[in-house]
Amino acid sequence: MRARDIAEDGQQNLALGLSTFAFTVCFAVWTIFAIIGIEIKAELGLNDTQFGLLVGTPILTGSLVRLVLGIWTDQFGGRIVFPLTMMASAASTFLLSYSDTYYLMLLAALGLGLAGGGFAVGVAYVSKFYPLERQGAALGFFGMGNVGAAVTKFLAPWVMVAIGWEGVAQVWAGALAVVAVLFYVLARDDPEFAARKAAGIPPRSLKDQLAPLRNEQVWRFSLYYFFVFGAFVALALWLPNYMVGLYGVDVKVAGMLAATFSLSASLFRAYGGILSDKYGARRIMYATFGVSLVCLFMLSYPATDYVIHGIEGDIAFSTSMSLVPFVITVFVLGFFMSLGKAAVFKHIPVYYPDHVGAVGGLVGMVGGLGGFVLPIVFGAVSDLTGIWTSCFMVLFALVGVALAWMHIAVRQMEQKASGIDARSLPQFPELADLHDEARHAAAQPSKVLTEWKPEDPAFWQSQGERIARRNLYISIPALLLAFAVWMVWSVVVAKLPSIGFAYTTDQLFWLAALPGLSGATFRIFYSFMVPIFGGRLWTTLSTASLLIPAFGIGYAVQNPNTPYIIFLVLALLCGFGGGNFASSMSNISFFFPKAQKGNALALNAGLGNLGVSVMQFAVPLAITAGVFGALGGAGQQTVEGGQLWLQNAGFIWVPFIIASALLAWFGMNDIAAAKASFAEQAVIFQRKHNWLMCWLYTGTFGSFIGFSAGLPLLAKQQFPQVDVLQFVFLGPLVGALSRAATGWVSDRWGGARVTFWVFVLMMLGVLGVMYFIEAASWWGFLGMFIFMFFMTGVGNASTFQMIPVIMRQEVLRLMPDLPTDAQLRQAEKESAAIVGFTSAIAAYGAFFIPKSFGSAITATGSPMLALWGFLIFYASCAALTWFVYTRRGGLLHDIERGRESATPIQSIPLKGAAA
Repeated sequence: MRARDIAEDGQQNLALGLSTFAFTVCFAVWTIFAIIGIEIKAELGLNDTQFGLLVGTPILTGSLVRLVLGIWTDQFGGRIVFPLTMMASAASTFLLSYSDTYYLMLLAALGLGLAGGGFAVGVAYVSKFYPLERQGAALGFFGMGNVGAAVTKFLAPWVMVAIGWEGVAQVWAGALAVVAVLFYVLARDDPEFAARKAAGIPPRSLKDQLAPLRNEQVWRFSLYYFFVFGAFVALALWLPNYMVGLYGVDVKVAGMLAATFSLSASLFRAYGGILSDKYGARRIMYATFGVSLVCLFMLSYPATDYVIHGIEGDIAFSTSMSLVPFVITVFVLGFFMSLGKAAVFKHIPVYYPDHVGAVGGLVGMVGGLGGFVLPIVFGAVSDLTGIWTSCFMVLFALVGVALAWMHIAVRQMEQKASGIDARSLPQFPELADLHDEARHAAAQPSKVLTEWKPEDPAFWQSQGERIARRNLYISIPALLLAFAVWMVWSVVVAKLPSIGFAYTTDQLFWLAALPGLSGATFRIFYSFMVPIFGGRLWTTLSTASLLIPAFGIGYAVQNPNTPYIIFLVLALLCGFGGGNFASSMSNISFFFPKAQKGNALALNAGLGNLGVSVMQFAVPLAITAGVFGALGGAGQQTVEGGQLWLQNAGFIWVPFIIASALLAWFGMNDIAAAKASFAEQAVIFQRKHNWLMCWLYTGTFGSFIGFSAGLPLLAKQQFPQVDVLQFVFLGPLVGALSRAATGWVSDRWGGARVTFWVFVLMMLGVLGVMYFIEAASWWGFLGMFIFMFFMTGVGNASTFQMIPVIMRQEVLRLMPDLPTDAQLRQAEKESAAIVGFTSAIAAYGAFFIPKSFGSAITATGSPMLALWGFLIFYASCAALTWFVYTRRGGLLHDIERGRESATPIQSIPLKGAAA
């Protein structure tokens, strides 16, 4: 047995070693134009587009033949197909040296490109020698043959200087021919082909070989490889010319520097295979696309000069990437692309073990086509834009599309796998986390919770509560920051006139109102994002997005000449913070049992709402000093003769946003069962209670956020003799704390009953505000608003407590034929979507309330008209709550009085699967 194992290992090592060496030489020939093309371009006077076509032609041939060569390898064996491919390419490469026109060179380049097809042959040949658990590492090692591009970049410039580009073609052709002969002599047939030949079994038909190509999944893999391999080949060909043109280095230095990219994108491919075997290809692909997105953003930003018109004169600075940072960045990019190449081909023999040649050939073909298409695109875009970094802009867009498609596909796989025992699923790379967790749950806990049973008391006590509360405690500060950024304009607009911004009252109210308009609109979309993308990823991305308006405000307010349109755009971008509430509440609602859901949502929303008060308290203090020194910019002179650093209103949140985004990524979890497509969630638009709760929640939360946005400016307008910014933060503070502290009241007495009395008391609050405005009493005015803020907090908690209770009743009535566990899951999903959607609609209060105040003052000189409108609206909310929910015969009357079960659907453990 041991002798057999040793012999088998020897065959595997021989096949892998020979194939890798042969592929290295093939790749060196395939990318030969990266070096000799520079001299040919100068010799023939080619433009960038013609040069791109020349260097891309071999890539086209090598890509197109991969599918055919992969199939032939499955049918006739790699020992025959690989040498024949190399010999054909060697002949064309030798003939290239005798071509003296552009068109003859293109013709020779077509035959030379056959060397690139050797990849498909090698994949199909090598994979047959290795078991499933070792194929990732084996194919990763084979893929290291990409280092042939670096060999060409290192050696070809010196050979070209010595004997010309024709000599390079002849030497490379001779080397390829010798390797072809050695491979045929030393290699052995793969085990599958040898067994089939010995048994006299004919190869599978072409139709059978091509059958898997109908699967969308194969084309998705092809897009991944179009980037990780196609972009690698394109950059390997493009970088020498790029560095010669942009940085002015000579061709030998450019070749050696470009070789660092080729080395990192090749040598680490074996490491990528090992990591894919150990951690799963999915994680490696996420790392590849994520880091590539960052690197390509840095590389695509063109050198730019900026001039800021400062107080003491113009401040000029520029952004550009010098040669050393450029080389380091492309090295990092190449490293992660090499990991991605291995991860892509980890998938193929696992999903399609009987069709490795055809599927691997197609994926390799599409990837290779990237090496043909992209250099042409690079040249065309460079000619059209005249921007050197335009090639990286193209790749940035490409990797963004690939990342989005991959994530959506994985989430759909998780959804389909929900409810299936992880150990019964196939060992697919995209579901690697399932099997890791099934085998190593204690040692390597997954961020995706495959089994979540909050209604099970034993599960909740043993682990559920701890996990749910950790996610809640991370969600709260992220939501607090979102509210702070969302409402920051309510303070900024009050200070703009004092530092030289000559805007009218109506223009200022527009700036205060627009974040509410965009935030509410974003909420409509955000409310559906958690089940699609996962709470962990979406919380991270949505929190990080707050950096855009935070930095933007910090820069814009430093110059009184900043156009008003810029402030309008920044006000709209602050709506990112408003959108976060919908996804945050939807996410947290999945973690807690029904008995604690009201209090958990109240804590998340209430302490998150506290961000408005924190902002209104902290910003007036932060803008009085140069907190960030020279990095934050100089202060602005006020009309009163003082100095303000209004830019701190944006900059102060930056470090906290970064910390919160990192905490969300590393500390939060996804629930596998909490997944649904938009189409599945869209059923809420058919639920009448969704629209009724939108009306009621607009009365509570819409009032809270609208008063938060409009009160500072309204108070300043009504009481100009008072420094209102010292006091107005108290309203949002009380509203946020009351929401966090009164969730238990609705759990105890019923959300509908509490909501009814909230609206009755808010009507009294509006009457009080109207009275004290007429009486010109600042303290009475402030006291009435604080009272209304308190009631909005209570109402925010009570309305959200109503939603899951309502939907459990409705799903039972509307879907009586569903199994019990499916009814519960449906009710939970619809409740989460309604929570998000109602919060989206209610958030329009942040636009309409400040705008109502501004319009009423502009039209009549007083806010009374707006207040009368609010009074009528609260009366309609109270009437609606009583008629539909709390009166005798109303939907929640018996439930809230203990005469009927609040949970008619029996709680069944929710199981899911992670990917």
